Amino acid sequence: MLIGEYKHSIDKKRRVSIPAKMRKVLGDRIIITRGLDQCLFIYSIEEWQAIAQKLSHLSIGQPKIRQFVRIMLSGAGESEIDSLGRILIPEHLKNYASLNKKVVITGVYTRAEIWDEEKWNQYNSTSEKRADELAEELGQQGLY
Repeated sequence: MLIGEYKHSIDKKRRVSIPAKMRKVLGDRIIITRGLDQCLFIYSIEEWQAIAQKLSHLSIGQPKIRQFVRIMLSGAGESEIDSLGRILIPEHLKNYASLNKKVVITGVYTRAEIWDEEKWNQYNSTSEKRADELAEELGQQGLY
């Protein structure tokens, strides 16, 4: 299970440390891809295989589905966690998420996310203000 919020820096070579607790769950090799809300998603190889399998079975006849599958799969890449616990963020993904020097790595149960620190602070502030409203919507769907 991936949970928590950790602040880190990206070095000049585009490497960032993955928190030790997350490395235990993710393993030595990970998949990193474009996420939603302009962040990056990190998956263990096993979790990624399950997601990619589901995506591959979606109908390619619908343009929105094709577009989403392309975004998720074409941007994905495998990365190894080095002996210091770091991963290399590909240039195209760093640009996609507008990552600057300071980032926040969050755990979201089956995946980790990498956010530019400023973007995370804005997103989190807005989300926290809407927490009651979001819980009510989930409650109406029987989820909370």
